[in-house]
Amino acid sequence: MPTYNEAESLPVIADELLALPLPGLRLLVVDDNSPDGTGEIADELAKRHPGRVEVLHRTVKDGLGRAYVAGMTLAVERGAEYVLQMDADGSHAVAYVPQLIGSALATGAGFVVGSRYVPGGRLASEWAPHRRLLSRWANRYVGAVLRTGLRDATAGFVLWHADVVRALHLEQVRSNGYCFQVELKYAAVRAGCPAVEIPIRFEERRQGASKMSAGVQLEAAVLPWRLLLGDLAAGRAGRAGAVIRPAARRRAGTGRRWP
Repeated sequence: MPTYNEAESLPVIADELLALPLPGLRLLVVDDNSPDGTGEIADELAKRHPGRVEVLHRTVKDGLGRAYVAGMTLAVERGAEYVLQMDADGSHAVAYVPQLIGSALATGAGFVVGSRYVPGGRLASEWAPHRRLLSRWANRYVGAVLRTGLRDATAGFVLWHADVVRALHLEQVRSNGYCFQVELKYAAVRAGCPAVEIPIRFEERRQGASKMSAGVQLEAAVLPWRLLLGDLAAGRAGRAGAVIRPAARRRAGTGRRWP
């Protein structure tokens, strides 16, 4: 869970997560030196929940993508079997976490996306029309260029099997901002990793403001072409490797996408 100025919402989300009937669940907070004291609050949570909450403090704020790379890498090193990406602002409802895990176990998928754009998925009613339009357009744009087959390639509520995280070599990820979400899914799909999307209701954030800057939007517009052209220049070498599949719990139905 990457954080930057999430002092009000983090304790609420953390308490909801730790109350889930999932004894193996652990929370890793990756704080980018938040000026509002989020890091200190995360440290207090770690003291209250030893062994279940850990904090990774980063002194340089160099983008959401780098925070996720650091956090996911550490989670796998700590022995996690699954790594869940989710926001700390309340937009990703904790109630969906068991569904994401259940879908992964039932299908053997390498990653499961909490999707706004499969049947049953929806956006919070508070979202303004221009935000809805931008989000839908971004996913259609990414889909048209990269052809991942995913309806919500920009989603940030994603459960990954640890085997897939290791195989994707996160240190090679180039995106710094929100484009990390697209780049990682594209790399996984390109390598043959089975994926599933389940419907969620994407909530309005409980506090704070969007960190979607003009620079981030520019990166988002350029990245799909950069990834595609990079593959073409390399002769699509990435497709020549072994298909990435979780080593454990493969089930019939692997590779099916919702619906």
